[in-house]
Amino acid sequence: MQNVRKGEELSENTLKSFLQKQGLINDSKSDWEVKQYTHGYSNLTYLIHIEDKEYVLRRPPFGAIKRGHDMGREFKVQSKIYKAFPKVPKMFTFTDDDNVLGCPFYIMEKVEGIILSVREAKKRNITAIDFKTISDSWLDSFVELHNINYEEVGLADLGKPKGYVERQVTNWGKQYLNAVTEEIPAAEKVMKWMETNQPKEYQYSLVHNDFKYDNVVFKDNSWTQVSAVLDWEMATLGDPLMDLGTSLGYWTMSSDHQFVQQGIPSPTIMEGNPSRSEIVALYEEKSGREVGNLVFYYSFGLFKIAVIAQQIYYRYSKGLTTDPRFAQLNKASELLCNIAWKAIQTKKID
Repeated sequence: MQNVRKGEELSENTLKSFLQKQGLINDSKSDWEVKQYTHGYSNLTYLIHIEDKEYVLRRPPFGAIKRGHDMGREFKVQSKIYKAFPKVPKMFTFTDDDNVLGCPFYIMEKVEGIILSVREAKKRNITAIDFKTISDSWLDSFVELHNINYEEVGLADLGKPKGYVERQVTNWGKQYLNAVTEEIPAAEKVMKWMETNQPKEYQYSLVHNDFKYDNVVFKDNSWTQVSAVLDWEMATLGDPLMDLGTSLGYWTMSSDHQFVQQGIPSPTIMEGNPSRSEIVALYEEKSGREVGNLVFYYSFGLFKIAVIAQQIYYRYSKGLTTDPRFAQLNKASELLCNIAWKAIQTKKID
């Protein structure tokens, strides 16, 4: 966590007035302290300390397109699934009134616990035995999420699971082409391959679309319990194995290219974590789902992450964001496309 980055400040007067109107604070003139969470490359997350209370605010990045940054969707999903899946923060309020911050945003509780970034993992000197527990708890929550009855919790209208895979392949391809800044031959090859090798039949479930270590909050350093799953803005209804493919794309290993380890920093590179193939086997065992067409799901996950990186770099190249972390994301995007194409050719994910 750090001080708020220049150009990403919150409008103090209008936001305090909003918090008072929502009954979250007593006085709009109360002193406050605002910090910004540093992990993540997408939506902006702030911690607001005011009147001895702590609130977390989520908003889209500056200059971002609305697709993929739907605050209302994120708020709705977490509000609805709480009774069936209490591993989400309590939601307080959402608004799409641009007169407050100029964008939609929502306020939620701050969940106490440990978010396992690379920095946090190194600081804690986590053992290989602990990582076995961590990966099991993480995967158990993933399977639990996929087993939620989305109709019973009132989320049947969240998406259209029929045709989901085809739409994902098509839409992510379009998003890539809209954000291109330089030609990447592997990207074209991967897009064409996915079009002709996608599964036609699959199960339906709630999918998170960004399920990785630093998007869950562990209750404590026993690592046996996940208190909350964060970052639900891309949640929808579809093929749970597409969700798994994205998680595999983020599951960096110590044997991966050094630039991948730097571009997708993850504690999964540390000793004690399962390999990607072992994660698949464990997911099959815990969920009862067979993971067929594995290379497609993994390649799709890599391509999707490549598109996200390219979209962020596009905004950076246009001067819409100045975060120095974004300066090399075009190279990360290219590398991810190359890795996806290699996986397709070798039929291997490790």
